[in-house]
Amino acid sequence: MLEHLVALDRHLFHFINHDLANPFFDWLMPMLRNARFWIPLYVAVIVFCIWRYRKQGIIIIVLLAASAGFADFTSVHLLKNNVERLRPCHDGTAMQTIISRVPCGPGYSFPSTHATDHFAMAAFFGLVFFKRSRWVAVVAFLWAASICFAQVYVGVHFPIDVIFGALYGILVGYLFTLLFKKLQPGF
Repeated sequence: MLEHLVALDRHLFHFINHDLANPFFDWLMPMLRNARFWIPLYVAVIVFCIWRYRKQGIIIIVLLAASAGFADFTSVHLLKNNVERLRPCHDGTAMQTIISRVPCGPGYSFPSTHATDHFAMAAFFGLVFFKRSRWVAVVAFLWAASICFAQVYVGVHFPIDVIFGALYGILVGYLFTLLFKKLQPGF
């Protein structure tokens, strides 16, 4: 069973990394996974929350950052460093055919910390604003999913790494949403 899952993971990685290759994705995907690319979005979210919701907005931003920080810390120190799965660019089988579009980087692959961080933020933000604007959740999850797809496309993560990271991030975002609702029950 585990061998079939690993084989499926490698096949899907090859499909995304090779078969979907095109000049537009080669240009776009490295940018999508770069945190600096998203700075204008982060600034806009911070300004909007504080301008529109004042004190509650500050709490939203603090918990949004805390959800990402908690997801990041726990995914690295509790999961990644214990599982020790090699990145595709360091994996003996995958590295023979990989198309590396960004430097590989150190560390392990499972789970993808990009996935945990971004899905924690997407889940938190989407759930906090779900009653007010459901489209926020859709956009937030599409944003996080695009970053996860980019991680596989550029060759630094296997699909299972980002899928598990996304699921773990959603759990973290949900838990921080519960905390927010305890702190701000009327929101």
